[in-house]
Amino acid sequence: MPSKDEPLPEDDEPATPTFTITDLASFSPAPSSLTGEPGNLGVAGLPTNFTADARTHTRDGELFGYPLTARFTPSSFTFHYGDGEHRTNSTAGKSWETLNLPQFSPTDTSHVYTERGTYNASVDTIYTAEIDLGTGYFPITGTLTIPGPPQDIRIYEARTALVAHTCNETPTAAGC
Repeated sequence: MPSKDEPLPEDDEPATPTFTITDLASFSPAPSSLTGEPGNLGVAGLPTNFTADARTHTRDGELFGYPLTARFTPSSFTFHYGDGEHRTNSTAGKSWETLNLPQFSPTDTSHVYTERGTYNASVDTIYTAEIDLGTGYFPITGTLTIPGPPQDIRIYEARTALVAHTCNETPTAAGC
């Protein structure tokens, strides 16, 4: 028994468990939707621009009996173009309008299809995570890869012809 001058022993608080990135997978970070420009259509031989709609977001829940908030931040994206090609990029891509580029300009996330057809494209979002147990966020080691839903991208073939007059001038000309 401690003497009256010795402090009483304090009860040890239970240790906070170690959380891993795999533990946070149950919080289901949001998948990204993919959009191909222009209008999920493209032309064989010309760039089709792709963007993903991923954003930083939070999920609340409980893990190992502890209430927490998980914050998921996109760190990279793997664009699957549906023709066997893919590209990993650090950005979600931007529209041609946002980039102040004309349609069919190459971008960091664009892809050139060589043949017409319908391609089943998608994007995987790679997230980093942080958790808050009520005392502020701290990072969790590792990443989570969340596959996005497929998006049909229709690729057409364009044919051009040189003509002497416009269709307004000669409506019966070839190609009019």
